[in-house]
Amino acid sequence: MGPLLAGLSVEYETRYGETDEMAFAHPEEFDPPAGAFIVLVADDVAVAGGGIRPHADAGVCEVKRMWTHPDHRRQGHASTVLVALEDAARAVGYTTMRLETGPAQPEAQALYAARGYRRIPRYGRYPEALAYERSW
Repeated sequence: MGPLLAGLSVEYETRYGETDEMAFAHPEEFDPPAGAFIVLVADDVAVAGGGIRPHADAGVCEVKRMWTHPDHRRQGHASTVLVALEDAARAVGYTTMRLETGPAQPEAQALYAARGYRRIPRYGRYPEALAYERSW
C-alpha cells in the first residue's frame, strides 16, 4: 500500500496544494472484515487502488484513497478497482457505498456518475467536496 499512498499524497498536493488529508484515514480502518483495500499491480508497480471502510451509518461503507498511477490512466483501472470494492462491500453486507471527491477531479466525478452513483449532500470535513452514493 505504501507506493500507492505516496502517489496519492503527491496527487492531492498537486491538485489542492499542501494538505493533511492522508492523516484522516488510518490503515486499520480498511482491515477485514468491515474494510477492504484493493491494489492493482503490474510489473511490480502499483497502478491503481482504493479502499472501503465502515461509515457511521448502518449498512454504509465509505470509499477512500481511490487513485491511479499517472502513467496508467485512461485504461479502466479505476473502474476495475471500484467494481472490486463494490463486490467486497456487498460480500460483507453493506447496502450502500458513499464517497467524497474534490472539485479538481473531474475524471473521478465522471467515473462515479458512470457507475450509477448519485450526488448527495456533502457529509465530510471539506466544504468544497462533492459527495456521491450508490445503493443496491
